[in-house]
Amino acid sequence: MKVAIIHQPTGPIWTSGTSGSVSIWVYEIARRLARSCETIVYARKGEGQPNKEYHEGVEYRRILVGQDEILLKLFKKLSLFHDKKRPLFVSQLGYRKYISTIAQDVQRQKCDIIHIVNFPNFVPVVRAHNPGIPIVLHMHGEWLTQVDPSMVEGWLSKTDFILSVSEFVSQGIRTRFPNYASRCQTIYMGVDPDRFCDKSGPSIKKKNSAKRLLYVGRISPEKGLHVLLDAFQRVVRQLPEATLKIVGPEWLMPREYIVELSGNIKISALDSFYKGGYLSFLKKQLPSKLVNQVDFIDLVVHEKINTYFNNADLYVNPSFSESLGMSIIEAMASQLPVVATRVGGVPEVVEEDETGILVEPGDAAALAQAIIRLLENDSLRDTMGNRAVKRAVELFSWDKISTDLLCLYQKLMLKG
Repeated sequence: MKVAIIHQPTGPIWTSGTSGSVSIWVYEIARRLARSCETIVYARKGEGQPNKEYHEGVEYRRILVGQDEILLKLFKKLSLFHDKKRPLFVSQLGYRKYISTIAQDVQRQKCDIIHIVNFPNFVPVVRAHNPGIPIVLHMHGEWLTQVDPSMVEGWLSKTDFILSVSEFVSQGIRTRFPNYASRCQTIYMGVDPDRFCDKSGPSIKKKNSAKRLLYVGRISPEKGLHVLLDAFQRVVRQLPEATLKIVGPEWLMPREYIVELSGNIKISALDSFYKGGYLSFLKKQLPSKLVNQVDFIDLVVHEKINTYFNNADLYVNPSFSESLGMSIIEAMASQLPVVATRVGGVPEVVEEDETGILVEPGDAAALAQAIIRLLENDSLRDTMGNRAVKRAVELFSWDKISTDLLCLYQKLMLKG
């Protein structure tokens, strides 16, 4: 079997030190698929990367996107696209050179399966050059239920199977497009439990008097970090020695990707944060007396991120929007209980009152109360942490996910 995975054009994949949940998903799955089948990954070419590279059995073919992004900026500046439900990035013009180049090369490669990640507007272009090959569209977000349904119908009619990163996303697609419900299936984000599990266990962690909170991910308004800082100020009134590490780069999700598409009032209200630097706003929000207790740590390569999980007592995810939450899974694999918001696919990961506590997004008081409850109860944290690592191993290991995906590919080939 020969598989082509077409990565989203918004970021490169590095064979050493890649970052971003979608890029990590592609990297981890591709290297496992390569044990059983020929695997090609098409991706954006990053600075200094070769056009082609072989790594762990995977062939990476990289495409420049400079011309595409110049055109996107030009069209946006000219205001040629006004309909928020028909955004430019998923129009026929969105990264057209990128996907046309790839579609033609896939045709020459004579692949058996084509797996398109996150950009549904790529499907018609790929189908035009590869009329008889099964196409899998893999959504890591909610775009199929947010953009104009007439656009989506055109994409889905040319797609053989639709994968989603959570049942939350899958069920939304099934409900909105019942004619394609039978083609939908969930494939989760994953984790390598052996790398994240701290063999010293939670009993070592609880000996530290100053309890340590952790957030890992992008610094962007929809991640709700302004709410976390508000909650943290409430936490330190009761637990004065508590500390917080926020690990990740400032990388705002473009407004048209989420704020303008979402029908959620709380997410739409985040538009005000796009008028200035979000990270600088967060730092200004923090009282001077707490500056030494909150540490902002820029981009950390994924190979080293487990160190931060293994040096924390509690993981917190205050997001307003989360299709699933890979960092939550990594925290659970690290034997950390989780305090997170009840949004998107998060309840599929965190079993409420079993592996963590869920609160409503935007509620700093409830977030603080949940954090304090767990920080003050070592036994409860240990119990939840042990349940968390068991759940992470059973449901979210990369090996399980890649095996499930390979079975799906095989079924699609048999149908063809």
